[in-house]
Amino acid sequence: MDRTLLHGLARSGGGPVGLKTVALLVGEEQDTVEDVIEPFLVQQGYLDRTPRGRRLTERGFAAVGERPPRGSPAAPLFG
Repeated sequence: MDRTLLHGLARSGGGPVGLKTVALLVGEEQDTVEDVIEPFLVQQGYLDRTPRGRRLTERGFAAVGERPPRGSPAAPLFG
């Protein structure tokens, strides 16, 4: 489920996306995403929870073999 979430966010440009969208992406209830899936991903540094929504980090993109889109907050400053 974690990889499904990471791949889905990577394909959508990395976010930010709302909790409802993330729940639909993985086919789970919002509470399950918030209480079970997200804490691990945030702890591992793959996902950020921001006021605008969930956002994939540079490490999250790397975990699924993707590069952040240019201009994305997850994109490296130099490189």
